[in-house]
Amino acid sequence: MKPALTEHQNAMPKQMDQVANVYARSLFELCADDGGTEKAQAMAGQLEQVCELVRGDASFAEFLKTPIIDQGRREAALKQIFQGRIDDLLLRFMLVLNVKGRLGHLSHINDAFDHQLQEACGRVEVDVYTPEGQSLSPEISESLKQRIKSTIGKEAILHTYQDDSMIGGIKLRIGDELIDGSIQTQLRRLHQEMIDSGSARIREQYTDFMDESA
Repeated sequence: MKPALTEHQNAMPKQMDQVANVYARSLFELCADDGGTEKAQAMAGQLEQVCELVRGDASFAEFLKTPIIDQGRREAALKQIFQGRIDDLLLRFMLVLNVKGRLGHLSHINDAFDHQLQEACGRVEVDVYTPEGQSLSPEISESLKQRIKSTIGKEAILHTYQDDSMIGGIKLRIGDELIDGSIQTQLRRLHQEMIDSGSARIREQYTDFMDESA
């Protein structure tokens, strides 16, 4: 499973997001022509394994994206490492990324590919955040899935995380949208409402005073 974006992390830059979507769409269409959804699901698993390797080895990640290394040398290395170990389609795709200088975008392409796969399968991945030490019960998890399905019409795949900055409540991230039901946010909203309400009363009292003085 890919690491989720927390509310403190920024989404990928818009330009990079567009690049990732273009390449992910191309790979998805190639999978569709070569076996449909089953092929795409198998491809997603292998692509994630490659990205896990990239995330776990800083020197390999640098090797993929540095412009210092000649494309031919990098192509030979990719073939030596992955040939016979991953699907030929994925290897050819990575070789194209190498020629285009886009191997450094592989993790973002992986995210975009997974998103397109979930869309095609009628699913949506949801990151669920709870306070540290608190986990979702099976009943609450099922309730969340049902509410999400009734709202957006898609099967929810829940990924649960604990956030030590939370004191209560729950937060959901669906794509780029954060649904914040944490106690901190509720308290902030209540505080702001009290400020707004107090300001309104002061303005009302001032207006009444001026009217009486006229």
